[in-house]
Amino acid sequence: MNFTGSHILSIEQFERADIQRVFDVADAMEPYALRRRVTRVLEGAILGNMFFEPSTRTRVSFGSAFNLLGGDVRETTGFESSSITKGESLYDTARVLSGYSDVICMRHPAAGSVAEFAQASRVPVINGGDGANEHPTQALLDLYTIRKELRSKGRTLDGLRIAMIGDLKHGRTVHSLCKLLCLFDRVQVTLVSPQELSMPEYLVEGLRNAGHQVVVTDNLQTSISRIDIAYSTRIQEERFTSKNEADLYRGRFRLNQSIYTEYCEPNTVIMHPLPRDSRQEANELDNDLNANPNLAIFRQTDNGVLVRMALFALVLDVVDQVEKYSRDVRWYNALRNQV
Repeated sequence: MNFTGSHILSIEQFERADIQRVFDVADAMEPYALRRRVTRVLEGAILGNMFFEPSTRTRVSFGSAFNLLGGDVRETTGFESSSITKGESLYDTARVLSGYSDVICMRHPAAGSVAEFAQASRVPVINGGDGANEHPTQALLDLYTIRKELRSKGRTLDGLRIAMIGDLKHGRTVHSLCKLLCLFDRVQVTLVSPQELSMPEYLVEGLRNAGHQVVVTDNLQTSISRIDIAYSTRIQEERFTSKNEADLYRGRFRLNQSIYTEYCEPNTVIMHPLPRDSRQEANELDNDLNANPNLAIFRQTDNGVLVRMALFALVLDVVDQVEKYSRDVRWYNALRNQV
């Protein structure tokens, strides 16, 4: 893949070597993400952050990643703050805003909308999530996190054992992650969900066609006994026709410390794309897991900044210039000594 000037719209764009390239660059971004060093390599560049669905982590981490490379961020959040409410088309919006930006990140509730926007954009567009379709940068940061967690145990991504748990029908993060796992070898995937919220069949077939072992089940306890990663997702309430429908499934697959201790191997890593639904009726990842050293959900969010910094550096072709425009930090920062 030639990253320079490219849109990042789908995991299907990537080959295994491309993933390795992104991860290598992400590793090199750690001193800047931890504020041990400062770089101004993107000084003068502008990110247009366009989020037409609620977002905390994705929106802020994209903005932070761009700022950490020295660039500036302009944001549009919600339809009500854009001219789309006046009937403006995605084509016109793309033509206009790409004139104000050097790269655009976009989230939109309709599947395929970001790709439609990108066709009219004059600058690279990165998909921050399009409906129930895909979330490619989340899949990349998830896999980056899995790689780091396995590496600390002397393991690689080949031979991974993972359980995906929850709303697999609407969860765009697991859709993209399934596509990404097809690039690796001997992966064992257990898909845990109510039948009505099961993983789309084309993604299951894709995993099997890649030579992976796939188990589909609605039993949580028996599914998490021999895995490396327990990847939990929330019920995607916004994808249902009514809250009452979503409530039928809420809280069906709760994971807490007691269940973890009884059923999981001691080093099983717990992941979640966040936000985790902590309401009593849902509580898919209990707060009593917060002290568990294998809870990786906040390491995931930190890794999101590294991966998104890497994508910006690759798309804007500044990877080899980052250090040239760097210096030491001038302020006290508690992140400095973290690893």
